[in-house]
Amino acid sequence: MNDMKTWYRSKTIWGALIAILASFAQFLGLEIGDAQQGEIVDAMMTLAGAVGGLVALYGRLAAQTTIGK
Repeated sequence: MNDMKTWYRSKTIWGALIAILASFAQFLGLEIGDAQQGEIVDAMMTLAGAVGGLVALYGRLAAQTTIGK
């Protein structure tokens, strides 16, 4: 497993975060089923990818140096 990815591209991380949030929601009286958790993970993965792309684009546009060979 030599391939590396950023934390926000990991379905395991998002799944764990959503499971934790679902536990807190259940504690507060809200019910989030397994299917809904899966849908939330997919949506968060899409959102995280979009935010990552926007941050990268902003970083390139705001950079003070040019890209070399």
